[in-house]
Amino acid sequence: MASYMHRRKINMTPPQILALSFLAVIAAGTLLLLLPVSAVEPVSFTDALFTAVSATTVTGLIVLDTGTVYTIFGQVVIMILIKIGGLGLLTVAMMIVILLGKKIGLKERLRIQQSFNQTSIGGMVKLVKVLFIFSVCMEALAAALLAIDWVPEYGWRYGLFTSLFHSISAFNNAGFSLWSDGLTKYVGDPLVNVIITSLFIAGGIGFTVLYDVIEKKRFKSLQVHSKIMIVGTLIINASAAIIIFLLESNNPGTMASLSLGDKLWASYFQAVTPRTAGFNSVDITQIEPGTALLMSLLMFIGGGSASTASGIKLTTVIVIIWAVITFFKGEEEPVLFKRSVPQAVIARSFIITVTSLMLVFTGLFLLTLTEQAPFLVILFEVFSAFGTVGLSMGLTYELTEPGKYVIMLLMFFGRIGPLTIVFALARTEKSNVRYPRADIYTG
Repeated sequence: MASYMHRRKINMTPPQILALSFLAVIAAGTLLLLLPVSAVEPVSFTDALFTAVSATTVTGLIVLDTGTVYTIFGQVVIMILIKIGGLGLLTVAMMIVILLGKKIGLKERLRIQQSFNQTSIGGMVKLVKVLFIFSVCMEALAAALLAIDWVPEYGWRYGLFTSLFHSISAFNNAGFSLWSDGLTKYVGDPLVNVIITSLFIAGGIGFTVLYDVIEKKRFKSLQVHSKIMIVGTLIINASAAIIIFLLESNNPGTMASLSLGDKLWASYFQAVTPRTAGFNSVDITQIEPGTALLMSLLMFIGGGSASTASGIKLTTVIVIIWAVITFFKGEEEPVLFKRSVPQAVIARSFIITVTSLMLVFTGLFLLTLTEQAPFLVILFEVFSAFGTVGLSMGLTYELTEPGKYVIMLLMFFGRIGPLTIVFALARTEKSNVRYPRADIYTG
């Protein structure tokens, strides 16, 4: 039996280890949240599991109010789950090993390489060190700055804890807040807007991009992936902010009563938060249908590869769009920043998108059977769960028991990625059999 288990452990692939590591953290988090010390009232297994899944997948969808139902102990458990889920259990475990002065083996380096989607095994230990230190410093600095606003308002103890909780939640793109209305009371507060958005943009742009910027410092010297992410993020955020401003400025349920300055802050915040952050500074249940569709698209796109964000990733969308443009122009291969995009990357981008759409459609179909809610509200919830965003138009609190499990699966699949699921379940053996090619008429 022992030898069998040993063989099974050795033969596990990195995708399988990644998926199981998330399941292990979710299981531990569920047990901790079920403890009487974690909540002020009894919590069901399903609700504890839902909260653990949402925190570990850094989503932010909640069926129980975090600030009123869970105690300080429960909120600390959620905060730890967010931190582990954001960086990844493998990264946290590797950092602990480094702090203990132990050596990192080849297998561990390969696993970290897989979790960060890196093409080379070199520099994995240094990458983990830099990113862990960077994340802790960012969260600590942000907490200190937020405390300038919140300590005078809430007192030292709660003000500092609230600042730290929201800093960790924001950097890891979790969207968990200790207030039931999110950050709506700070819709026009420049400090809160700048700090919170800076955190989840930094966390969502991708650890490898951050590492590249820290190492090289000059835009011209950056990798093509980093350049695409930085330019793409600026374009999509600016475009979304303008569109949301135009759609919501006269909406009495969201921005109509705000001053021009507050409308600009609110538009900017709602434009960047669907990139898997999950915070809100206006009432999401009152947004216009056009805004809901736009935010759904942004949630599906998500952030950057090897980040705290999910979705199909911005680079995936850019590669697909550029491949289509190249096809229409009659050119052979897409070129970005004077570098050609390999066909394998294009194929992988299409596979990720199609697989993700299949998962989203399945979840949408199931929820239309289990939930009594408008279609747009269900659609928004599905994209939010798959993109691990945490925004909701009010459906989360009203989910049926089967609906909760559908959302949990979407959050889990969305966080670890559809390809990870496929690779974790697929057989690794390759067939040498080749068949004649067929002409298939399409379009």
